[in-house]
Amino acid sequence: MTAAGATDLLSTVAALVVAAPEAGAPDAAAGAAPMLVHYLPILSTLISAAFLIALLSRASKRNWAPHLVWWAVGVFFYGLGTAIESTITLMGNSVVLFKSWYWAGAILGGYPLGTGSLYLLASRRFANTLTAITMVIVVVASVAILLSPVDAEALAREMHRPKGEYLQWQWIRLLTPIINLYAAFWLVGGAFWSSAKWFRHTMRRDRALGTALIGVGGLLPGIGGSMAKAGIPEGLYVGEFVGIILIWIGYWMCLRPAPPAAAPPQQTHDDDPAA
Repeated sequence: MTAAGATDLLSTVAALVVAAPEAGAPDAAAGAAPMLVHYLPILSTLISAAFLIALLSRASKRNWAPHLVWWAVGVFFYGLGTAIESTITLMGNSVVLFKSWYWAGAILGGYPLGTGSLYLLASRRFANTLTAITMVIVVVASVAILLSPVDAEALAREMHRPKGEYLQWQWIRLLTPIINLYAAFWLVGGAFWSSAKWFRHTMRRDRALGTALIGVGGLLPGIGGSMAKAGIPEGLYVGEFVGIILIWIGYWMCLRPAPPAAAPPQQTHDDDPAA
């Protein structure tokens, strides 16, 4: 699926889920009448919590493999971000909630997941070095979010719609694309690369499909975030919800045992999410 196709899909789903308000009805974004789509972050949080338990259970049986630990951290912050998002959307915003949402979602929503894929696909030494370098950017961005003033008037005008525009240190928003593109390179790019390798292995087409689903699932929240910046926050809610489901399904498919006659494709490092 192309990025354009995924964008069209999210737009269609968001349009189907968001019912048009009656004339004179209060605006859901203003906090008066939330629609069905505004409850999706709650479901995303619950799914993330269940997925987190599954990841921690497997990590404990695999000697706490770094890629599983990083994925668990990523799913935790994914769920934390959607939990805060649902609180803001349904109950209202505050400076603390807004900063927590931006930190958990824009900074840590994808970075740990991408780092987990880095540890899966690359050597431990290379992964440690690259993580140490990129963590500097993450720490700088995190501290800046903590210290940045917030446009309280703008926040008060849209109490039920979280936006990065409320940060007065807008240069912070220049760091988030760097962090998230890095995360997407390893999570999405790594998943599609692994899918192509497994697809050539005719006995493990299920694993090819599983890693492809992980790639698509990792792509959807980013597309939803772009829609939110364009004034369609419902696209983000749908993207996060569908994204975490696809990632979990893809991960589950990769856990399925190989047929007796199947052997893994030639590779320099184990790129199997089930490891």
